[in-house]
Amino acid sequence: MSVSPYFIDLRSAYQSEMDDLRFDSEGRDVLHQRLAGKRQEMAFLVQMMDTSPEMVAVVFHQGFDFTEKTVMDHLLTHDSHDADGFPAWSSLADGFVLAPWAQDLAHIVLQAPGGEKFLTLTAGLEYMAGMPVAASMVNAEEDSDGDDGDDEEDSDENGDGAVVMFEGDDDREQSADARARHEAGSEWLVQQGFDAKD
Repeated sequence: MSVSPYFIDLRSAYQSEMDDLRFDSEGRDVLHQRLAGKRQEMAFLVQMMDTSPEMVAVVFHQGFDFTEKTVMDHLLTHDSHDADGFPAWSSLADGFVLAPWAQDLAHIVLQAPGGEKFLTLTAGLEYMAGMPVAASMVNAEEDSDGDDGDDEEDSDENGDGAVVMFEGDDDREQSADARARHEAGSEWLVQQGFDAKD
């Protein structure tokens, strides 16, 4: 499976948002409390779906039970500007089951402009969040671009040739855009009266 750069960038921003929410200033894991608070603000957060989708998508964390891997794998190959069309929310119906509380949130989102597209990308982000390794998600075109003699140089330090995405130094280039989006979203929240994140 090949994951589009669109979903790779969004996933990086999503993970940064989750990391920001996870611990308080004393190092305590407060993720569940913070997500519960954000879920109470869903009617307000829908205003941020276009500008900072990763900051809103986190409210659906652990709200999906994925039942059809092929449907979700296909979604991750798309870019939001694909000429042949970004998959519709309804086309994913066989790919997962929403938890009851997530269904309530989805109903709020669907009332807003762009709600269906947002839920589609949220499903993709949640699906990716459950993937511990990403060797199968490396773009096949990138693999075929290199010379055959470069295989040993491209393999990881363990020598098994597996590529792990979303971790370590390889993220720097991809996460620059994600950081910029995250900072823009944070600035927007400050303008709305929320406290600035550290």
